[in-house]
Amino acid sequence: MANRLGSEMIEAADALFNKIHAYDPSVDGDKLKRAFIFGMEAHDGQTRASGEPYYIHPIAVANILADMRLDLDTVITALLHDTVEDCDVTLDALGAAFGPNIARLVDGVTKLSRIGLQAGQSSLQAENFRKLLLAMSEDVRVLLVKLADRTHNMNTIDHIPKAEKRTRIARETLEIYAPLAERIGVTNFQHALENAAFGVLQDEMAQTITARLDYMVHESEIIIPMISVELQDVVERGGVECSVSGRLKSPYSIWRKMQRKKVTMDQLSDIMAFRILVPSTADCYQALGSIHAAYPNVMGRFKDYHIDPQAQWLSIASYRGYWAGKSQD
Repeated sequence: MANRLGSEMIEAADALFNKIHAYDPSVDGDKLKRAFIFGMEAHDGQTRASGEPYYIHPIAVANILADMRLDLDTVITALLHDTVEDCDVTLDALGAAFGPNIARLVDGVTKLSRIGLQAGQSSLQAENFRKLLLAMSEDVRVLLVKLADRTHNMNTIDHIPKAEKRTRIARETLEIYAPLAERIGVTNFQHALENAAFGVLQDEMAQTITARLDYMVHESEIIIPMISVELQDVVERGGVECSVSGRLKSPYSIWRKMQRKKVTMDQLSDIMAFRILVPSTADCYQALGSIHAAYPNVMGRFKDYHIDPQAQWLSIASYRGYWAGKSQD
């Protein structure tokens, strides 16, 4: 392989293999490296808007999916996802080299890419949304590859020279891809896509909110763990085992709430959000009862989320009870 890959690409291929091997010791390293070489040769001579070799992009997409601990076929699909669309490669060639499953996944990603191109500058995305949902129902891995692809493209969108094209891509991202990520519960994609598109479409506001959040980071590093520990203690004293996590809300979600409520960021009460994970639906409501008993409610702010029974969670969004409780100590 050394005479077909430069030293940097050998290092990148080995790093990707090691990342997958950490969660899947049975990973077929030979198949992964063959896909690496196949994709590099297919994209040979192509460059991105940044001037970098094009193959930097599929490697980045593959790493995003490997970070999510996805299976080898999905990662290989990421490495090859643009070969049919942008190179002189056929699905038959992919099938012969890597099997029918990967050819099918690459074909699905290619079709999603063409849907995006058909959308053009139109804001009427309902039909495309339905088509993407149908593709998702066939094999969700197709959509995950496409979302990872769009995420990396949005992270590097500043290299696109035409402002009009950046705006079109950002609007499509906000109208199609971010809602789809939310629909299937992949919040890391949702927030990354929303915030990147927000930065293109509302640059000054995005910078203002981000600067305010950066200012709050030091305080939140202390407050969020403190509230998380207290919430866990409250719930477990009520007889429910749980884990609690907290975070600052994303710039886009804050801006959207500011628009909906017609308030400034200083007037928002829910910059932080907390999530409590419990074993069952019944435990959700028992945990909720413990929290209601421990802290005063904020009228009109309660939301009841019921998720798949195999992944129950109780989201304490807009949680002000902590502060209300402290004020009455």
